This record gives sequence, C-alpha cells and structure tokens, in this order.
Amino acid sequence: MNETMVTLVGNAATAVDFRETATGPMARFRMAVTPRRWDRGKQDWADGHTSFYTVWAWRTLASNLAGSVAVGEPLLVHGRLKVREEQRDKGWKTSVDVEAVAVGHDLTRGTAAFRRVLSGEPSLTAPTPRQKPATVMASVT
Repeated sequence: MNETMVTLVGNAATAVDFRETATGPMARFRMAVTPRRWDRGKQDWADGHTSFYTVWAWRTLASNLAGSVAVGEPLLVHGRLKVREEQRDKGWKTSVDVEAVAVGHDLTRGTAAFRRVLSGEPSLTAPTPRQKPATVMASVT
C-alpha cells in the first residue's frame, strides 16, 4: 500500500465530536499546527501560518479520545494523510484530513496520567457527557 503517514504536533482546536455509528465508534476534532522559528534579526520567536487538520479516529481510539482530549491541549497525532478537493459554489475547496493511528499528549509541554482501558469493562471505554479530560499540567517557561 502506498499511504502517506504523517505525525502532527499541535493543539486541539475543537472539542472531540464522538458518535456511535453502524460500523462502531467514530470521533473527530480539528487540530491546529503552528510552526515556530527563532528570528535571529529580532532575537525572538516568530510564529508561522497556522494550518488546521481534521483528525478522524475509529473504534477504541475514538472512544478513548472522547474521554481524554479537550480544547487547547497539546497533542501528537500519527496517521494517514488524506487530501480532498471539492468544487463548491465559489470555486474549489481543499480539505486536509488525518485518519489517526495513534494520538497522545505532547509531554514536552506538560504531564499526563495514563489509565489503561480494560476491554471487558465497556463502562471504561464509553465516554460519558460529563467525563473530564485527562489532566495536562503545562509548565510556563
């Protein structure tokens, strides 16, 4: 198979949209990725243009995302890159999606507490509407 695998480092830009479908759990969210470079002339960090990606997840990963990720949290996403072009009313629109294989918190910017999900206990994999996201404590430097 010729698939383009990518790893994104950025922040969750939207809340996780979790749904039960006929083929199993599905989740999606938008991720913001902003490159940051050292500007020697200004002796300061400069942010580049922010790119947004829609991240899709299925089955167990989808269920675990819903109970673990909140808006603004720093994340790493590894998955298959999907680029689509659609013709709309006023021209063409390009969408860039990532079908996630793995998602985790970016531990260079904080800490996280991992909780293993037991497959025999569906209550641990099913997100509840009021379930709190995993705690991420970022240190400011």
